[in-house]
Amino acid sequence: MPKKKFQIHNDCFVKDISLADLGRREIEIAEHEMPGLMAVREKYGPKKPLKDVRITGSLHMTIETAVLIETLVQLGASVRWASCNIFST
Repeated sequence: MPKKKFQIHNDCFVKDISLADLGRREIEIAEHEMPGLMAVREKYGPKKPLKDVRITGSLHMTIETAVLIETLVQLGASVRWASCNIFST
């Protein structure tokens, strides 16, 4: 049986899932504006240097935070995140 790439957690709430495509486009734009993280992904992503590392964070959830989280995951980390601002999504 193939190993799952991501573990699905059912302890979250998505207010409006119809905005997911817009959010993905915004993340892709932010990736172009964050060349440092993209260089880290390209250089270290295949090596998975954070394999078996568990990272938990609590930070204002922005598009840039999403890029950081996705970078950590691509580097092999298991990431759980909580927004510290009830008005951010």
